[in-house]
This record gives sequence, structure tokens and C-alpha cells, in this order.
Amino acid sequence: MKQRGWITAFLMVLAMIAGACGGGDEPAVDAGDDDTTTTVEKDAGPPKFEAGSTMDTLQKKGKLVVGTKFDQPLFGLKNPVSGKVEGFDVEMAKIIAVAIFGGEAAEVESKIEFKETVSKNREPFIQDGSVDFVVATYTINDTRKQVVDFAGPYYVAGQDIMVKADDTTIKSVTDLDGKKVCSVTGSTSIKNVAEKAPKADLSTSFDKYSLCAEALADGRVAAVTTDNIILLGLVKDNPGKFKLVKSTFTTEPYGVGVKKGDDDFRTFINDVIEKSYKDGSWKKAFDATVGAAGEAAPTPPPVDRYTATPAAPPTTAAAGSGSSTSTTSATSSGSSSSSSSSTSKP
Repeated sequence: MKQRGWITAFLMVLAMIAGACGGGDEPAVDAGDDDTTTTVEKDAGPPKFEAGSTMDTLQKKGKLVVGTKFDQPLFGLKNPVSGKVEGFDVEMAKIIAVAIFGGEAAEVESKIEFKETVSKNREPFIQDGSVDFVVATYTINDTRKQVVDFAGPYYVAGQDIMVKADDTTIKSVTDLDGKKVCSVTGSTSIKNVAEKAPKADLSTSFDKYSLCAEALADGRVAAVTTDNIILLGLVKDNPGKFKLVKSTFTTEPYGVGVKKGDDDFRTFINDVIEKSYKDGSWKKAFDATVGAAGEAAPTPPPVDRYTATPAAPPTTAAAGSGSSTSTTSATSSGSSSSSSSSTSKP
């Protein structure tokens, strides 16, 4: 009996040891793998760039100056309470900043200075170095390509019309004939309307769309026209006052404006935009901003890696002051897309 008891006890001890070894084996491997992954991510540091490139220079400077709008709900609006600029364009700037500095969007926010950039200042600010790039509902078109370059597009809008909520007289652009219409100085919205409604009164314009909204509210104009997504933000911020006609008549591919001839930086931002489509950060940014107005995220547009054209001579750089590099080079294959029509705007 004593021998049998001893053997039984011995076998139980062996079973416990085997169980402890077997049960702890797999978790130990998993924990080790998890720790290694975390360590690699934390120790990876910021991305590496070729010395002297724009990305390397900005990373070493530790700061980005980004031109954007301060008065456009959903895309670029300065919050009067927090003082922060918010919107889809702002989030796209953060995605680019993360690709330069590393980390997360919340971590790079302090490294971005947003500079208010109205439509007429976009090209001059890029040319004279006031900003590192512009992301401000900035339509890519052939005229602007003469003085700046573009990455993108990252979104495609269309010009529409905003009227008072009870207005039933304006249903399309041709109905603007004989009516007072407001848009923004420095955009081509007015030109587009003039071509399609030549009898429209286009004498009222401001440097901000919010001022056009005020003119519509107090009856100085009968309609405001610009990109549908910009107008949607104004409708959202003025509940019950305005509505969209929902009859777009142009195509507006939004791009990121960079200095003429900086092909490496343009290619880099194109890569970042495409990566944001794949990793979900583009949709996350859209849902958190434009999506708040009930707009479902569309399929993101293909990036147009067009071949850069020579800079226009200084006398024809009508978009603003400052000279630009006249270097001509191709990035990847592909010509300028038809969506980059010279009749596009905001």
C-alpha cells in the first residue's frame, strides 16, 4: 500500500510539471512576439528621407506651415471656442504630417501651424514660401499648374447653388439669369456661371464664402455658388435657412498645392494619399468631418501623377506674386487628367 501510494504521488507530480510546461509554452511565445512588435514600433523612430529633400528639411525643422481655409465648415473652419482649425482638409494635412514626422495624428498636431489662406492667396503663399503646402478645397486645373504643382486629387466635388430654404425659382444654373449671385474672389465659380447663365448679375463677391452666406440671408443676393461640399457645410451651420439646388455643373478635383518643380515632394504626398486610401485613414478623416453632415464617404478618386509642365513666365503668373522654378520633369507615367480642366475653381 505504501509503495502504491508513493508511485501515485510521484505520477501526480510528473503530470503537474508536464502540464505547467505545456500550458505556459504557447502563451510565453505569444507574449514574446507581442513585446517584440511593440518594441519595434516604438523604437522605429521617424521616417528616413534623402538628405536635402523637402521631407528631410521639414522633418529637421520640426514644423509644418499649412495653408487652409478658416471659414469653410466641414473642410477648414476655425473653432471659435478652442481656436483650433477643423475639417477634412485639416485631417488630410495631419495625415501628411504623420508621414513626415512619424507617430499619430494627435502627436503631430503641435507640429503644424495652420495659416489662413483664402482663395486668392493660395498661389502666392506657395510661391513665396509663406506655407509649405496648401490643402484648402483647392481645385486642380491647368491654369494653376502653370505656377504651382499639385498632388492628388484626394476628393472630387462639383459646383452647385445654394438658395434660401423656401426658394423654388432656382433649380439649375440657367435659372440664375437675371438674379444676383455671390461667390468668392479668386475662384473661377463666377466665370463658370457667366458661361452658363450670361445674364446673371455677378457683381457681388467677397474673399470668404461665409460673407456670401450673410448676403444671401439678408436678401442682397438670390444665390451663392461654389463647390457642393462647401455649400453643404454652410447649409449645415445655418439650419432651416438655406438649401442646395443639387444640380452640379462642373467637376472639381481637390489637390494639395506645392511649389512648382518640387517633384519629389509632390510624389511623396501622392504616395501618402494613396496609402491613406488603403489603410483607412482617409475614410476615417472623411467620416469624422464631412460625414458629420450626413454625407457618406465616396470611393476616393485615383491620384493623377501628371507630368509637370514648365512654369509660366513671370508676366503670365496671374495667380499671384513671386517667381517659381521652371524645372520640367515627370514623376510617374500619365498625362494631365481631363478632370483638371481650366474651367475648374475653388
